[in-house]
Amino acid sequence: MTVSDFLSGIKILEEVTSPINGKIQVVRSLGLGNYIQVEGLTQSGGVVNEVWRTTLRKIRSTKSEIRNCLILGLGGGSAAKLVRKFWPDAKIAGVEIDPIMVNLGKKYLKLDAVGVDVIIDDAYKFVANSSKLIAQSYDLILVDLYIGYDVPEKFQSENYIHLVRSLLVRSGTAVFNRLYFGEKRKEAEKFGEKLEKVFSKVERIFPEANVMFVCES
Repeated sequence: MTVSDFLSGIKILEEVTSPINGKIQVVRSLGLGNYIQVEGLTQSGGVVNEVWRTTLRKIRSTKSEIRNCLILGLGGGSAAKLVRKFWPDAKIAGVEIDPIMVNLGKKYLKLDAVGVDVIIDDAYKFVANSSKLIAQSYDLILVDLYIGYDVPEKFQSENYIHLVRSLLVRSGTAVFNRLYFGEKRKEAEKFGEKLEKVFSKVERIFPEANVMFVCES
């Protein structure tokens, strides 16, 4: 810990190396509590809570009932905790490729207490396989598939977007989280154009340094 970290109330609780995400740090700060970072970017907890809270609160104003929610990129469980808060009776399934992130979420962010069906799998394979099951459908799908500062190309394809849409019930909602600063703005807008080709309605919400694409099936 540096002197500046001490003065700002920042403490590194744990640091691990993941074969998927690389260096992962669990940080505690006086103002933000515990949060998980990859390459210095917060992935769960901290400011990520506010990004999802802003978005899900707006969805809650028009969708009072969510029965089945799918989270693609569960991480440490920030979005799952907020879904549980806004829709207490919802069934929540969370797909995460990195078991280390899930374990850290359980250890430091109380993921265990949320009541999530955790699925350790690649989100592309999961969606492709689930799309073949007619009975598999969700009212709400949250998509947050960053590895550090980047989203793998396979998750940016129109094919993947179509697969995600195929898992929604009629009038269901899918939310795609993208960074929105510097060069990331251009990337996000290009991705938004792809979403508009697939979904009937795409609304943009701008919390923190992100854009949240709220898509209606």
